[in-house]
Amino acid sequence: MDTKLPGKEFHEVLIYIRGTVQGVGFRPFIARLADRYSISGWVRNDGRGVTIGARQTKENIRLFTDALLTELPGPARIDDWRVENPDTGSIDPTNAEFKILESPLSGESPIVPVTPDLAICPDCRSELMDPDNRRYHYPFINCTNCGPRYSIVESLPYDRERTTMSAFTMCPSCMEEYSNPLDRRFHAQPNACPDCGPQLSLVGMDGGLLAGQEGAVDQACDALRLKAIVAVKGLGGFHLFADASCAETIQLLRRRKHRDQKPFAVMFPDIESLRSHCHVTTAEEALLNSPAAPIVLVRQRTDSKVAVEVAPGNPWIGAILPYTPLHILLMSKFAGPLVATSANLSEEPLCSDNAEAIKRLAGIADMVLQHDRPIARAVDDSVLRISSHGSIVLRRSRGYAPTPLRLPENIGCTGAQLSVGAHLKNTIAIAMEKQVVVSPHIGDLSNNKSVKAFERTIDLLSRLYGGTADKVVCDLHPDYMSTQFAESLGIPIVRVQHHLAHIFSCLLEHGGGPEKVLGVVWDGTGYGEDKTIWGGEFIIVDKGNGTARRVAHLKPFPLPGGEAAVRQTGRSAVGLLYAANFLGDHPMRELVSRALGEEASNLPLLVKALEKNLNAPVTTSAGRLFDAAAALLGLSDRNTFEGQAGMAMEFAAAKSTSSPSPLPWRVDDSHHQAGALEVDWAPMILNLCTQFVSGNDPNQLAMDFHKTLASMILDVAQRIGVESVVLSGGCFQNAILSDFTTDLLKDSNFKVLLHHQLSPNDNSISAGQALAALTDITRVKS
Repeated sequence: MDTKLPGKEFHEVLIYIRGTVQGVGFRPFIARLADRYSISGWVRNDGRGVTIGARQTKENIRLFTDALLTELPGPARIDDWRVENPDTGSIDPTNAEFKILESPLSGESPIVPVTPDLAICPDCRSELMDPDNRRYHYPFINCTNCGPRYSIVESLPYDRERTTMSAFTMCPSCMEEYSNPLDRRFHAQPNACPDCGPQLSLVGMDGGLLAGQEGAVDQACDALRLKAIVAVKGLGGFHLFADASCAETIQLLRRRKHRDQKPFAVMFPDIESLRSHCHVTTAEEALLNSPAAPIVLVRQRTDSKVAVEVAPGNPWIGAILPYTPLHILLMSKFAGPLVATSANLSEEPLCSDNAEAIKRLAGIADMVLQHDRPIARAVDDSVLRISSHGSIVLRRSRGYAPTPLRLPENIGCTGAQLSVGAHLKNTIAIAMEKQVVVSPHIGDLSNNKSVKAFERTIDLLSRLYGGTADKVVCDLHPDYMSTQFAESLGIPIVRVQHHLAHIFSCLLEHGGGPEKVLGVVWDGTGYGEDKTIWGGEFIIVDKGNGTARRVAHLKPFPLPGGEAAVRQTGRSAVGLLYAANFLGDHPMRELVSRALGEEASNLPLLVKALEKNLNAPVTTSAGRLFDAAAALLGLSDRNTFEGQAGMAMEFAAAKSTSSPSPLPWRVDDSHHQAGALEVDWAPMILNLCTQFVSGNDPNQLAMDFHKTLASMILDVAQRIGVESVVLSGGCFQNAILSDFTTDLLKDSNFKVLLHHQLSPNDNSISAGQALAALTDITRVKS
C-alpha cells in the first residue's frame, strides 16, 4: 500500500521469512536495520518464522530488504522469504517507531526451526573474565549470539515465557538490556545476571549443600584434585568430570560407569593446553572453536600427560573445549585436562534433572555441581572427525540438532510424517512442508530408560512442532523396538529397508542428489529383504523409474552364536574361514584358535554348530569382515563397544610405514543378469592370513586390507557403470577406508557423495527413512 505525504511517497510491505530465525537474535537484528533505514513498523515471531511490517519509501525498503538478506547474524539462516503489499494499512502511519511485538498464539502448527544450543561467544567470554563487569564469573552469562536454545525451549514461538527461563524474572538492569535495540542482549530470551538468574550449587550425593555459587566451583576443583568424580550440569545434561592425568581415577570411573574400554572425551582449558597434549590441524581447531563446539577427534602427542586409560590402545583423543561459562570457570581454576563423559551408566540415556542426577548417579559420582535452570530436553555432545575429504559426523547432537535439512525442490510433505529411526544410535525425524527435523542423538534402544527417552523425544518434538503425525516410517526389522512403537501408533505405516535409508540420508544432504546413484552401504547389521543380515551392499537407486535394486554384495558368511559373534570377534573369523573352506588347513586352524582367545577350546563346538546350521545366521556384513580380520591379525579378540575391532584395524593401518598394496579378491558375475554380483573376500583373507603366519607386519597388512576393500568398491562401481556413488554406513566413519575409496572413485571420474551434515552411521537412519518414504522408494529389489 502506498501513502503520499508532502515530498515523499511511503510504501507499506509485509515480509514473511522462514528458516532459522528464532533464538538467533534475528528480531533485534531487524530492529537495528529498521533504525538504520528509518523504517517504521514492527517485527514478530510466529509459528512459521518471522513476519515484518515495514513502512518507508520504496528505496529505503529495498535497502532494508537487501541488508536483511546479506547481513544475517551468524547462526541465522533464511530458507524462504516473500514480500506482500497489504490492501489496508498494516502499519500505523502516525507512528514512526519500529517495535518488536509479542508473538501471536494461533492454532496452526509451528514449523519454524528451533536453534541448537550455542557455545559461549567471544563477547560473553570477555565479560565473564572482566572483574569490572556485573556478570564477572557469572556461570550463566549469555546473549543473542550464544547460550541455551533447544535445551530450554518448551513450545513455540520462541519467547521467554515458553522456555525454562520463565521462572526467572529479569531485574531492572537486565530488562533495560533486553529492551534496548542497540544492546547485544536485546530480546535475548535467556538473559540473566547474578541478581535475577539461575544459581549454582555443589551438593553431596545425599542432596546436602556443600557450597554455593563461586565457592561451588572452587570446592569442586579441590575435590577433582583429590581424585573425586564430579557430576557437572551443563547445557543439555550432566557430565562426569575426573582428572584426565590420573590413571587411578579413570580406572575407578570405568568401574563405576561399567565402561570397560570405550574412550572418554577430554575437556581442555583452552587451545594452547590442547596443543600441548595433541596434534591439532587447522580444520580441527576451527571445529573446536565453532559455535557448535563439538567433541573432535585429534591425534595424541607421545609426550601427553593424559592417562592411557582414557582411550586404551587409541592414538586419538575426543577433545572438547569449554563451551559454557561454567566450563570456563571450572577449567580455568583446575588448569588441566579433565575427562568429560556423559553422566550415565553405559548405554543409558543422559541424565538432565537435578533430582534424577542424585538418584541415578549414586555410586558413580562423589558430588554434583548443579544449577536451578531446568533442562527441557537432554542433548548429548556432538562428535566429529576430519578426513582428507572434510568432516565426518560420528554423532549429530548439541550444536547441530535440531537444525532442519531442506527437502529436495520437487518434494514436500503434507501434514507431519514421523520417522522412528534404527535400533542403534537412534534418532527420530519429523518431516513437514519442505524440511526434515532430525532429533539430537538418543542412543541405543536396548534398555527401558533409553526407550523412555526415545518416547519422550517423540512427544517433545511433536508438541514443539504442533501436533501428531499422520504417517509413521520405520525399519523392516520386526523386532526393533522402534518398529514395534511405530506399529502401536495405529496410523498409516511405511517400512523402509535399512541400507536404502542410509543412501537416502546422504541424498538428503545433497539436495536429493542425482537421478540415479549407486549406493555403497557398509555397516555392521541391517535387516535384508531376504530376512538375512545385510551389511556389505551395493544398491542402485533410480528415482526416474522409482526403484532400488541390489546389484552386488559381499560374499555371505555365517556368524556362529549370532549376537555372540558381534561381541567376540574370533567367532566372525571362524565363520569367515568356514565359508571359505579354509578350516581344514592346519595353519589356518591354529590361527583361528588364537583369534578366539579365551574361547579357543570352543572351536570344535563352533564348527559343529556351523555344520548343523545351529544359531549361525548368515551375513554380508562389512563390519563383521573387519572384526574377523582384526581377530586373525591378533589386533582385537572382542568388541567391548560397537566398532572396537574395526577401530583397531584403522589404528594399526595408520602405523604402517610402506605404501599399501591391494590383496587379491574375486567378483563372481555368474548370476549377474538374474541377481547380484558377489564380491568374494576369500582370496584376500587367504593372502592376509598366509602373510601374517609368515611373519609379515600386521600393521602393513591392516593397511593393505583397507586398500583392498576400497579397490573392491571401485571394481564393482566400474562394472555397474553408474556415474554417481554414495558412500554410507558405519564403516565409512573409518577415515582411511573413506579416503581410499573416495580417491580411487574420483581418480576414475566417478562423482562421490559423502556425508558431512549427517553421520554415515545409524544416527542418520531416521532422516533417510523420511526422504525414502516421501520419494516412495522404500524397498530393495534383487
